[in-house]
Amino acid sequence: MKILITGGTTFVSKFTAEYFVCKNNEVFVLNRGSKPQIYGVHLIKCDRHNLDKQLNGKYFDVILDITAYNENDVESLLNSGVAFKDYIFISSSAVYPETNTQPFCENQTCGYNSVWKDYGSNKLKAEQYLQKYCPNAYILRPPYLYGMYNNLYREAFVFDCAMADRPFYLPQQGNMTLQFFNVADLCRFMEILIEKHPENKIFNVGNKEVVTVKEWVTLCYQAVGKIPQFVNVDKSVSQREYFCFYDYEYTLDVSRQYQLMSDVISLEKGLQKEFLWYKENPDSISNRKSYITFIDEQLKK
Repeated sequence: MKILITGGTTFVSKFTAEYFVCKNNEVFVLNRGSKPQIYGVHLIKCDRHNLDKQLNGKYFDVILDITAYNENDVESLLNSGVAFKDYIFISSSAVYPETNTQPFCENQTCGYNSVWKDYGSNKLKAEQYLQKYCPNAYILRPPYLYGMYNNLYREAFVFDCAMADRPFYLPQQGNMTLQFFNVADLCRFMEILIEKHPENKIFNVGNKEVVTVKEWVTLCYQAVGKIPQFVNVDKSVSQREYFCFYDYEYTLDVSRQYQLMSDVISLEKGLQKEFLWYKENPDSISNRKSYITFIDEQLKK
């Protein structure tokens, strides 16, 4: 296939570019060229808001839009003069209001989420614009994505604690639940959509099983070969000062995805692979939060 990927240099878009190159596709990436490119891609060097006719008249079998965060991002691409057969947009579970009944399912009303704020609202506006002008496009709503090339200080934070033999400071009793999806499974599912063209256009994606925060931390420590010692932190302390997730739990109904792809990567195996990559690439984090400093200065007794 001839594929256009927006981005191609950071986490999800980077992994996606490499994944489809390795499957012998002709992969074009659209970015500003300010970071190293994946081997084997064709770079279209420009900003998606200033395309300067670089896509005008070009055809792709599929556009994988991974870096659109608002309506303008989608509009600029659709109005660029580019032609395509399929379009897949990576949206977010943040489009569901936290007041919806859980698990969130695709036919629920979407709207403002007070935890994700503008991020979720802007993703929803991007979805709505895409549905209006490209009704056959596919929209994917993942929970927390993880895996190789992750530049967010989430798993890496726990890996750092484990490698330093630090006790882990856990929000309350660690019972808050999380849902994950590996970037490799995201790419596999996009392949399935391109091949099968299912009637449904919107899919929640993710592992069906949820885990508690305590279970997730334990799996991260196990990936390092360690067993965590936990210190419980009272609710009076702002969770985001010392921990990498908001105090917010939700679950997605991923039954539509499982009808097409049920053999997902287990969280245990996915974390093991991510740690092996992170150990060789410790400088990959784009914004290393000061959780450990806060813990040492404010929580240690």
